[in-house]
Amino acid sequence: MEEPSLYTVKAVLILDNDGERLYAKYYDDTYPSVKEQKAFEKNIFSKTHRTDSEIALLEGLTVVYKSNIDLFFYVVGSSHENELMLMAVLNCLFDSLSQMLRAKSYTSFAIFHQKNVERRALLENMEGLFLAVDEIVDGGVILESDPQQVVHRVALRGEDVPYSEQTVTQVIAGCKNYLHWTFSSAGFAWVELWPAW
Repeated sequence: MEEPSLYTVKAVLILDNDGERLYAKYYDDTYPSVKEQKAFEKNIFSKTHRTDSEIALLEGLTVVYKSNIDLFFYVVGSSHENELMLMAVLNCLFDSLSQMLRAKSYTSFAIFHQKNVERRALLENMEGLFLAVDEIVDGGVILESDPQQVVHRVALRGEDVPYSEQTVTQVIAGCKNYLHWTFSSAGFAWVELWPAW
């Protein structure tokens, strides 16, 4: 029997519907080379992409997973890890991304529409994904399982970027959001004056 450890997560993976890596972060040396990691990812995808279950045991590891539209989310732990803890990490990641994409679409357009957690939206918002994963898991240790806290911390970290390091589009979007907030709080209706970039 292994000793209890804070290092519960071995990897966080996001694959597309072809099994190709969109995001992968490994927290130990179970798969030290990229070649071994990609072979593991292909194996995990082939075993899970056509099933409706949420948990799999594969290569001596516990894998919890979720699919949505054209993405597959995986959290990997050792075979003795508590599946509920791993599932809490998975749900926190998915819900955090969902809330961040929804908030981004809310502040970006006058005609509001909900962005789903899908491949294109994820690729357009990779910086948010990187920050969210770093807020949830650090070095294999679970730090947070509340999506609201993760979204809040990611938003705070995103605001710390100085204007000199932002693109023109980011500065314009920030100004646009500020004007929207100012006019809305003053009771004025917001009208889209320029196209969303």
